Amino acid sequence: MMDRRAHLAGLLAMAAMVLPARQSQAMEDVMADKIVPQYGVIGQMNAKPGQRAALAAILQEGTADMPGNLGYLVGNDMANADALWIVEFWTDKDAHAASLALPQVRAAITKARPIIAGFGTRAEFKPLFDESE
Repeated sequence: MMDRRAHLAGLLAMAAMVLPARQSQAMEDVMADKIVPQYGVIGQMNAKPGQRAALAAILQEGTADMPGNLGYLVGNDMANADALWIVEFWTDKDAHAASLALPQVRAAITKARPIIAGFGTRAEFKPLFDESE
């Protein structure tokens, strides 16, 4: 099994490649044991045909400066040309719930609603970094 430090080092390297600077800093804080994510969400969102890139752009622009968010990654589904996967890491479930009331998140939801066709699988999880958690 990989120890916590090695696991987090791998996550940090990946985060540095794909996350905005603010979220990369959040992952560095995790590495320094300042913050440990206690809540995660992964879900599939389906865009109306031909609207996936537009939906991804809206989701990414509405996620800056969300207190308690340690990572927010939007990715294209490799098997469905209209689907996205969203992976989120949060300090806790309450921070995630509070984010839904933020003005920029509410604006993104309003802007995205007309091009969302539906939702697929969604799961909540507790991130684990070693066997003792």
